[in-house]
Amino acid sequence: MGLFDKKYCSICNEKIGLLGNRKLEDGNLCKNCANKLSEFFSDRRRSTVQDIKEQLDYREENKNAVAQFRVTRTYGSDTKILLDEDKKQFVVTRSKNLIDANPDVLDYSMVTGVDINIDEDADEEKRRDAQGNYVSYNPPRYNWDYDFELIIHVNHKYFDTISVQLNPSSVRINDTAVPEFQKPVAEYNREFKQYSDMCKEIKDALLGARQQARDEIEAQRAAASAAPSVVHCPYCGANTTPDRSGCCEYCGSPIL
Repeated sequence: MGLFDKKYCSICNEKIGLLGNRKLEDGNLCKNCANKLSEFFSDRRRSTVQDIKEQLDYREENKNAVAQFRVTRTYGSDTKILLDEDKKQFVVTRSKNLIDANPDVLDYSMVTGVDINIDEDADEEKRRDAQGNYVSYNPPRYNWDYDFELIIHVNHKYFDTISVQLNPSSVRINDTAVPEFQKPVAEYNREFKQYSDMCKEIKDALLGARQQARDEIEAQRAAASAAPSVVHCPYCGANTTPDRSGCCEYCGSPIL
């Protein structure tokens, strides 16, 4: 096949425009179908047509979970982490319309870890001299920019990390006289502290909720395995739950 031969989507069979093809391991994917995949999915090139079909089925099922999702707590400014504490679920999204965005609904128990990454960047502030050249102040002045990223690790079939930048724009700290490139004490800055505390609060909330959800699952499993099973008594014909000695609760015959 030539470079400019017509291509058709292996999912919906629609014709793909010149620059609209998303290559799969064994086929092609159009832009419309690609937009339906999870926004956290990044392994498209190594996915087969069948893999994509299965994920699109999952994404359709996810719409039902989104419709039942009720926000009880919100974190973040631009990209938001929304919690449904009653269902023990959360979503990460920038959209105000959850139904249209169809964000992945994740159970607390899927969380495997949370990392906090505070990115720091220093930029020297300069002035123009009498000749119009940019020169350093004496002592030098620096602007310090900070970005707050939360990396949520999850046990999910289609992705394993979710990266969230909590601040919509960099937190800038100006220090007009910083000798020897000494950093300012960022923790004294109100906005820096706001996002730093937010990172810790979200991390504690997700990890705490994860542990609670896992404890409840284990308790349910333990209760189910400890519960006596109903068996058919060959002596009296009753469906019975044997007592501690393994005898029928109706006729007393040993059946275990």
